[in-house]
Amino acid sequence: MYEKQRTIRKEISMSGVGLHTGSTCTMTFKPAPPDSGIRFVRTDLPGKPSVIADIDHVVDISRGTTLQNGEAKVHTVEHVLAAFAGLQLDNMVVELNGNEPPVGDGSAKPYVDKLLEAGIETQDADKFYLEIDTPMAYNEPERRVDLVVAPSNDLRITFMIDYKNPALGTQYTTIVDLEKEFVEEFAPARTFCFLSEVEALKEAGLIKGGGLHNAIVIYDSDLGQVEVDRIRKALNLTEKAFVGKTGIINDIPLRFYNEPVRHKALDLLGDLFLIGVPFKGHVLAARSGHKANVALARKMRDLYKKKKIAGKYSNQKSGILFDINAIERIMPHRYPFLLIDRILDLIPDKKVVALKNVTINEPFFQGHFPGHPIMPGVLILEAMAQAGGVLLLNAVEEPEKHVVYFMAIDNARFRKPVIPGDQLRFELEMQSFRRKTCKMSGKAYVEDKLVAEADFMAMVVER
Repeated sequence: MYEKQRTIRKEISMSGVGLHTGSTCTMTFKPAPPDSGIRFVRTDLPGKPSVIADIDHVVDISRGTTLQNGEAKVHTVEHVLAAFAGLQLDNMVVELNGNEPPVGDGSAKPYVDKLLEAGIETQDADKFYLEIDTPMAYNEPERRVDLVVAPSNDLRITFMIDYKNPALGTQYTTIVDLEKEFVEEFAPARTFCFLSEVEALKEAGLIKGGGLHNAIVIYDSDLGQVEVDRIRKALNLTEKAFVGKTGIINDIPLRFYNEPVRHKALDLLGDLFLIGVPFKGHVLAARSGHKANVALARKMRDLYKKKKIAGKYSNQKSGILFDINAIERIMPHRYPFLLIDRILDLIPDKKVVALKNVTINEPFFQGHFPGHPIMPGVLILEAMAQAGGVLLLNAVEEPEKHVVYFMAIDNARFRKPVIPGDQLRFELEMQSFRRKTCKMSGKAYVEDKLVAEADFMAMVVER
């Protein structure tokens, strides 16, 4: 895999009809500077609003991946993103004068051909890879969907489908080397659907630009040509359609013996591009679609954010996410009012887990209470709030230049006394974060016993 970031040498355009919206669109690929990522720009809208291609801007995954930021909305981006991922491109401006990229032939090949025609340029900036250190997974048991990401020195994908259809059956594919395999072996794989899905998709207002020229339609009925003719009539289709001997409408030849599963791997590649950073890991997928792909991408992006923050503050040698030295770099508190010792886990913008070791040397035990030391409840809440401060400060840029003011504490409950020798574990979850104001809920445990809980409202302000 490449060590430097990449873009294209010159701008290049292509035009066509969108698969689902049926809208005509001209799409222009333009080079972009290092560390700018992929940005879609709607040139047909006032002010030319844009949306960044990452998981935080996904708004719909019903039959494709749709991105939106304010007025900027772009449908069915997964094949374009798969082209970027397969060519290992990092930075690009994609201008569109419509709301959906041209579908082309239903594969990523038209985009790949254009990008290669524009030429690839290596930039003077290092790539940052998300490296998978330990296996992670996503599954939907009711749909028999499984996704696992295992450690690997490179990006690899292994995909299996097992539709109960003679034309498909069980299919398997694997991507081992993007540089050698993607352009010829995976980019040309076209999208596919079943005949029984076509009518429902049309009724849902989708596939307005779809047809046998840009999708493989697989026969899955017992009614023969009668069913094909019925659907043609219901959809007012003018093109000829017949039940093929291969189980594919019109016996359209496949480009690969396992083209459908190759296209599923292509979709997965595009959806995982939404992590916002290339990754090194082996993805093993069974029966996965956009919904599961995007759910996995969210988990991987959370891991990326966590690693990015840890790389900035933590001591890699300690093996601890944030030790006390890292906490002091983040928090303004000092003795005797720094009340957390370690951050065990942090899911940025979502959750934090912190530890406080309670010892007899705490200064407050001299007076609370002599001969019967108990940690004051208000200090348990303060320690819990400080853990929340770590979570909140990492929701803003340059956290070291900000401080957290707590505005309200609600629903505080104390369940059990905390005494010297106890180890407090705080778990806080962010409920909302708008305009630098946050709501969090927190719990404090000693071993597995809940000792305190409360809800917090806080604001981030400049120091």
